[in-house]
Formats: sequence, C-alpha cells, structure tokens
Amino acid sequence: MNRASLVFVLPVIMLLIDWYVWQAVKTVSRSASESTQRVITLIYWGFTVLSLLLFVVMQLLPPDSLSRQVRTFLWASIAIPYFSKVFTILILLIDDIGRFFRWVVSLFYKPAVIEAVQDASSQTSPVTTTLPNDTITRSDFLMKTALVVGTIPLAAFSWGIISGAHDYRIRRIKLPMKNLPSGFHGMTIAQISDIHTGSFFNKTAVKGGVEMLMGQKPDLVFFTGDLVNSHAEEANNYIDVFDKVKAPLGVYSTLGNHDYGKYVRWPSEQAERQNVLNVVAAHKQMGWNIMLDENKILEQNGDKIALIGVQNLGFGPAALRAGNLAKAYKGTEEYPVKLLLSHDPTHWDAEVRPKYPDIDVQFSGHTHGAQFGVEIGSIRWSPTQYFYRQWAGLYQEGNQRLYVNRGYGYIGYPGRVGILPEITIFELVKA
Repeated sequence: MNRASLVFVLPVIMLLIDWYVWQAVKTVSRSASESTQRVITLIYWGFTVLSLLLFVVMQLLPPDSLSRQVRTFLWASIAIPYFSKVFTILILLIDDIGRFFRWVVSLFYKPAVIEAVQDASSQTSPVTTTLPNDTITRSDFLMKTALVVGTIPLAAFSWGIISGAHDYRIRRIKLPMKNLPSGFHGMTIAQISDIHTGSFFNKTAVKGGVEMLMGQKPDLVFFTGDLVNSHAEEANNYIDVFDKVKAPLGVYSTLGNHDYGKYVRWPSEQAERQNVLNVVAAHKQMGWNIMLDENKILEQNGDKIALIGVQNLGFGPAALRAGNLAKAYKGTEEYPVKLLLSHDPTHWDAEVRPKYPDIDVQFSGHTHGAQFGVEIGSIRWSPTQYFYRQWAGLYQEGNQRLYVNRGYGYIGYPGRVGILPEITIFELVKA
C-alpha cells in the first residue's frame, strides 16, 4: 500500500472504529442531562477530528521536519487510544453477534407473548392493541464493561510512558561455574543493553539510571548493543551521560542490529558505512572497549578468563548477520572460562551451543521483552515469547548459560508496561 492510499484508507478505518465505539458511549450516557450529553459528544468527536487531522498531517510532513522524539510521541498519541478502542470493540461484538442471532431466530419463531396478544385480538371487538417492542437493544452491562476494558490499556500505556520508561530495576543473578578460577570468585559484572539513545526524552531520568548502575560498584561492565536507533548522531547528546559508566576492569561493549543503520535509507553505501564507524567512535569516546569479533583476556589476582565479543549475529527471520564468532573465539581455547557478548539471543541456539560448548555464558539483549508483559513471581508472559525462545532472564542448557537483558531504553512505543528497564548485576561464584 503506497502512502497516498494509506492517507485515505486508514482515516476511514479510524472513523469507523470511532463510530462503533460511539454507539456504546451514547447509550451509556443517555441518562445524563442534555447539556452533559452535548459536552460528551463534543469531547469525543473533537478528539476524533484532531486525531484524524494529526494523522494526515504526519503523513504529509517531510520526514525531517520533526525530531524523532516529537514524531514518536505524536504517533503514540494516535495509536494508543485506537489500540484501546479495539478492546472495547471486541466486547461490543459479543453483544452484537448475540443480537444478530436473536434477530435471525425471530424471523422464524415468533415470541409466545406476541402470539398470545394476537389470539386475544382476534377474539375481541376492534380495540387498538399495542404490541410489546421486540427491538433487540444492547446490554447496558456489556457496554459499560466494554468501555471499562478499553480504558484499561489506555491508562496502562499512558502510565508506561509517564513512569515505566525510566523505572530502572536492578536484577541480581549468581553465576556458579565449575571451572571458575579462584581469583574471579565473587567478581561482579553489570550488564546493560539496548540503550537506544534516539528514543530518550528525559535526560535527567537517564542520568538517574546511570547513577543507580554506578552505585552498585561493579568490577566489570558489559553493554550488549543498540546504542542508537539508526543514526550515530543520536548518541551525541548522551555521551556525557554514559561516559560516567566506569569499572575497575573496564567497560566492554558490542554492536546491535540497530547500530548498523539498516532500517533507514542512506544516500550511498559509503554514508551507511560511515554511520557505523561513527557509532563505534561514540563507544570509544565514552571510554568503552568495543569488541568487533575479537577477544580480551581478563586477569584478576593472577588468574585469567576470556571475554569474547562479536558483532550482531541474529538467526531469526530477516535477522542481520554481521559478526564472525570463529574469528572472535580464536586464541581463547586454553582459558577455563569464556564469556561471550552477543546482542541477539538467537545466536545461542543457532551457533554457540552446537559449535562452542566451552563458552560458559552468553550475554544478550535485543528483545526488550517487547516492553510489555507480566512478570509477577513465577508468572511471566510477553508477546515476544511467541517470536523468541529465550526472551528475558537466565536460561541454561547443560553447563552453558544465556542471559537476556530486558534493555535499558525503548524504541517505537516510548514507554514500558510490566517489562521494566533493567540493570543486571551478576556475581561469579565457584560451583
């Protein structure tokens, strides 16, 4: 569907959604005074007109006329209400489908009360008889329920922007390893992932998350990719924030799929390549040791372990494969423990476990936990689980482990509901 068709078709769909939901709003508010009903009508359809106009204007504006943050918020202000109205419609359909079937049945079977009235009419003198109204009306209960159900996602996704986007949570994970040298026993590693600087709208809150991270005083920090959404310059305004991330044994990072700028059009291949180089330069400017298919031998108290970092290696549909694990692994064979930084968790099942059984832990991100879901005790659900076998938290197969960080930032929807931004603190312990 081209843009011209989109500008015409989607407003029509939006208008139909509004009209359908309006039937419930109108019915539920019928007991209110006339002035109140007029106010409700004005507010409801006024918001509809504004949403439609905003949608059309957003389609017609040149892409660079608004900042990415402003554009994201404007789209969210359109999408969230209509997404919520879909839930309202689903409940209303229950009643409407029932009404339809009752109407079909009424075509073939007359209600007993009507037959009784007709019989009585035929046995008496001509007297005007008023038949009961057999029009099937909507259930007030279902309509009120539908409006409440539609309000819940509206409130949740709005609160997810206001509060959830920067509600950083520290998760603590112990990693027992049989071959861990004693010099590394008790060492702490902090992991953050998927910063997506191009989506941030609250620099003060982002700084607060970095302060939380530094308050944990980790010995080592890992960043597992997606510093930007697409353009390297998105990081410029946050270099002075993330350059505060320090650790005695260093900060090590790698690239994620978004860091390659594959989701936008570039004027030339050279411009695209330069963008990646600029992202790498941003890592270095922050004092981070970016690992591009290479390894680093870490030493602590006379003992050594290997740290391996690869460029993005994804194995899902249309996933980006830019890394070379064989190249990065070479030279680490003799070390008792090997830790891998690899952005996409699909890399673990596709290559790491089958070919490199001596890689002890893979640290990944990428999924964001869909920025939406439920995590209450042992209950965990997110729509991303239907696309990724490993989507959040710690996974283990044999002696190998994978940890999928839920992400520090966000992209698309500028918030989080249920799946909150994460700072992970690992403690290495000798099993």
